[in-house]
Amino acid sequence: MKAIVFDNFKTFPTLKDIDIPTPGPGEVLLKVAGAGACHSDVAVYNEFEKDSPGVVPPPFVLGHENSGWIEELGPGVSGFTKGDAYLVYGPIGCGRCRACSRGQDTYCENAATNPYLGIGLGRDGGMAEYVTVPARNLVPLYDADPVAAAPLSDAGLTPYHAIKNSLPNLADGGRFALVIGLGGLGQIAVQILSALTGATIIATDMKPDAMAKAEATGAITVGGGDDQVARIREITGGRGVDAAFDFVGASATVAVAAQSLARMGRCTIVGIGGGTYEWSFFTNPYEATLTNTYWGTIEDLHEVVDMYRAGQIVPEVERFSLDNGLEAYRKLQAGELSGRAVVVPHGS
Repeated sequence: MKAIVFDNFKTFPTLKDIDIPTPGPGEVLLKVAGAGACHSDVAVYNEFEKDSPGVVPPPFVLGHENSGWIEELGPGVSGFTKGDAYLVYGPIGCGRCRACSRGQDTYCENAATNPYLGIGLGRDGGMAEYVTVPARNLVPLYDADPVAAAPLSDAGLTPYHAIKNSLPNLADGGRFALVIGLGGLGQIAVQILSALTGATIIATDMKPDAMAKAEATGAITVGGGDDQVARIREITGGRGVDAAFDFVGASATVAVAAQSLARMGRCTIVGIGGGTYEWSFFTNPYEATLTNTYWGTIEDLHEVVDMYRAGQIVPEVERFSLDNGLEAYRKLQAGELSGRAVVVPHGS
């Protein structure tokens, strides 16, 4: 079968022929419906060094945002019907620690000794015609479009988990939420906030077209500039926002998020942009929290699928054939995509 493979650090991936995998005990073979191309993939092959913290050595097939149809069951697996569509929970932990027992493999207590981080992150992913996954990691899609759903396993799950943790800050009337960075995750975050809260949503980005899309789903937008924080605070009547979500994570965006907070607000850094922030007792609003999240739980992903099937989340996707999958990564790396690139190995 054809697959997009990460061969070496600082090296663009390649399209090559590899064997169709065989599902092991407790696994299923999926015929891939869609595989989302994520900026994390670009970091894997273009930014990380072989001695960077937490990296997993190549080679392996990319693709940690996956959906597909049941093709074959491995030993010990039952209860699945060939042809049924599923979304894949990408993280894979040890399966026996406390974090994994609550379905939060991203925070596995044994991550340092696990052979890989997840599907498409050390273990062969879904940028291929077929992929094997643990049966436990499957979330049913029923009659929903699996191709458009593929990015939700990260681009939907990650903002959902961050927002879900912040819901107490947004539960009362007159609340404000701030979304920084209106790429794939940020756009879905605006949709989730609109569906789950009554908060006024403020969204900011440097791209006018991205801000226009956020406005269409219920956000008030603020562009960049030296007075960015002042304009955000002006919308809140000077009080600041009750919850901020930074989907970039650069030093400048972390500063905007933190400086826009109200007292007792919550700032969640979601983007892994490598930024830092200098905290001070005299500048941090009293009892304001600065935290971070990484992906989410498999239970969260079930809830994301519920929102998708209800029409509350509508991901914007640009489809690519597997033969043209490397172009998806080129456009992603060059910043030329307006939606989420989804590689479709078996036609439209």
